[in-house]
Amino acid sequence: MDEKSKVLKSARGAMEKTVEALVHEMQRLRTGRASLAILDGITVDCYGSRMPLNQVATLAVPESRVITIQPWDSSLVQAIEKAILSSDLGITPSNDGRLIRITIPPLNEERRRELVKVAKKYVEEGRVSIRNTRREANDSLKKLEKEKVLTQDDLKKAQHEVQELTDRFIARLDEILAQKEKEIMEV
Repeated sequence: MDEKSKVLKSARGAMEKTVEALVHEMQRLRTGRASLAILDGITVDCYGSRMPLNQVATLAVPESRVITIQPWDSSLVQAIEKAILSSDLGITPSNDGRLIRITIPPLNEERRRELVKVAKKYVEEGRVSIRNTRREANDSLKKLEKEKVLTQDDLKKAQHEVQELTDRFIARLDEILAQKEKEIMEV
């Protein structure tokens, strides 16, 4: 593989990681529907250490606005409830001693608009990251041209390829934002 291909492959990989990170952040954004992704960052104090919630309980979405959490050890119900309450999710769990239920309240218009702003902020951070990757790739290509590994024509072609890659990934970020915005604003 020549040097130009290595630079392009590296840029593509970095841009794909940016998109994956954005998708993960968007999944954690709360919409009016129940999603297990909102519980991703929650850790529970149990057995003398902190463990991710999904490693101490079975998580399910039996209805569109309800998440159920069934601890594998019923002595963990209080610890799980405490972990959810202390998280910044703003949701209150209820339990019957064996099963914890989280009812996702419908979002009001103001909260929906705030969530859309947060989603836009995430996408803008993704765009900046992709542009930084483009700049780094172009710098690497210019360095290769200075070292006489690439001709001027090859440099121009490679920079054009980097720009096409950038445009494609930014369009993907915009698609993700449009879909998430639609999901959030859906009543």
